Amino acid sequence: MKKQMTVGSICFDAVIYLSLIAAIFAFVYPLYYMFIVSVSDGMNVMRGEIKWFPIGFNFDAYYTILTDHKVIRAYGNTLLYTSVGTFINVAATALCAYPLSRSRLYGRSFFTVFIVITMLFHGGMIPTYLVVDSLGLMNSMWAIVIPPAINVWYMIIMRTFFQNIPNEIQESAVIDGAHEITIFWRIIIPLSAPVFATMIMFYAVWHWNSFFPATIYLRNNEMVPVQIIMRSMIVDGNVGEVNSTRDLTTILLSMKYAVVIVTILPILAVYPFIQKYFVKGAMVGSLKG
Repeated sequence: MKKQMTVGSICFDAVIYLSLIAAIFAFVYPLYYMFIVSVSDGMNVMRGEIKWFPIGFNFDAYYTILTDHKVIRAYGNTLLYTSVGTFINVAATALCAYPLSRSRLYGRSFFTVFIVITMLFHGGMIPTYLVVDSLGLMNSMWAIVIPPAINVWYMIIMRTFFQNIPNEIQESAVIDGAHEITIFWRIIIPLSAPVFATMIMFYAVWHWNSFFPATIYLRNNEMVPVQIIMRSMIVDGNVGEVNSTRDLTTILLSMKYAVVIVTILPILAVYPFIQKYFVKGAMVGSLKG
């Protein structure tokens, strides 16, 4: 039957759509504004003439950034830290979450409480620094990727997901002679693609945006991630050598926005390929009555 539209329902739908449009504008316009400023002429940017469309369209800011060897090296460092760190995070989180999701694990409640306590109480920055220093991890990639190996909240999310996988699947595998490693590798992981994709996205975004650990643990400027370079350009105005025919003063503001776009673009490009897993049901068709 065709739905009857009343004045109240029409007004309600209108409010919902207007609210969604306003929310989209609030999120999208800042990104759009940064882009149009980054490709506009520096003098127009300094005069505050950029509102909706770029003026004096050029890519001098991007050319200056992408031809700087420090930025290229820092990009490589960030890719390395993000890929290695995300792999360690997801692997450690899954290996911790899976045993805690099994009801037959002896002492499961004790281990769960013990791990959850770390969400509320932790040593702090100085004890963590001393531990990293005593382990000989200072000024190395491992100081960036090992200390945050497991996020307890993400581990709880993954454990809950594993608990929702029907026990009948695993019991059938046990009857067929499969052991725990085989069950985890051949059954749990394929059925858990959505939660693994979500964890990869969460951890990758965290590593990509992280800069504070690098300021503490890294002393070699050749090892710093791109976020440190971005902060140096935006806050300190340190842009290095300018490979441009334009004066530095006229492109400095454009460069500040351009470096932000260059930094966030890769993680924005990855999201559409992972987003489908956020809403995909892991158990659709896994059991037949």
